[in-house]
Amino acid sequence: MTSRTGGPVRVCVVGSVNMDLVVHTAKLPAPGETVTGGAFSQVPGGKGANQALAARRAGADVRLVAAVGDDAFGNAALDNLRRDGVDVAAVSVLEAQSTGIALITVDAMGENQISVASGANHLLDLAGVDVSRFDVVLSQLEIPDSAIIESARQASGLFVLNVAPSRPVPPSVLARANVVIANQGEHTAMAEQLAHFEGLLVVTLGSQGAVAIEGGREVARAEPPSVDVVDAVGAGDAFCGSLAVDLGGGLSVVEALFRACTAGALATTRHGAQGAMPTAAEISRHVPAP
Repeated sequence: MTSRTGGPVRVCVVGSVNMDLVVHTAKLPAPGETVTGGAFSQVPGGKGANQALAARRAGADVRLVAAVGDDAFGNAALDNLRRDGVDVAAVSVLEAQSTGIALITVDAMGENQISVASGANHLLDLAGVDVSRFDVVLSQLEIPDSAIIESARQASGLFVLNVAPSRPVPPSVLARANVVIANQGEHTAMAEQLAHFEGLLVVTLGSQGAVAIEGGREVARAEPPSVDVVDAVGAGDAFCGSLAVDLGGGLSVVEALFRACTAGALATTRHGAQGAMPTAAEISRHVPAP
């Protein structure tokens, strides 16, 4: 593993880029039900892009490795990341492909339903891309196994894997991961495989915070500050970005966990995913004492 040399934590996020098409409604539709009267918005998203921006606002130098289509959605998504200083030089723009699309419904309580058309995300290829020079490599499961395997193989620092959306993980990836982040549903769905994970397993618990487990033993637990929830979209990505930066910067697990829970909570107080990501200063002002 590489050693820290001072300055901002260097984070490489290998993941997805989507455009989120969001409808805010009074309630989520049941199967076969139509709910009218909603308000529409179009905002950049995708777990990779969200976590890259979250890490950037948490104070890291961030490069995103991803793929988008040669279309208006891709252009808008990359422009949004550039404005916050995320390095998108390693994002491939693929001709004759569409940028990933997420159809999101959000109810009055901030709960959501999400359907994704992956588009260019399924064609992400790390050929010719170097992710070995970073303090942290952070990836998720909205991209092909080949890209995740290669990012894990190259990682020389902390390798953090967010197992979202849940699906079987290549054994070599799990063996390389230092940190795995899962929500309760993902943890349950992947319980058999994660039972053999030997690193730091972080399980998010929604409004109840998060717990960190190592060697089958709880090593830290944190709760978020109380907030007025507007929109839960992107809260998990804010958590992942913050946790990766702080662990990569040498904070203790308990300190990093409290800050990540705070980042996730603050992200729910604003509409949209990327626009809701808090800054390091905001996290510091609101983080509860361990």
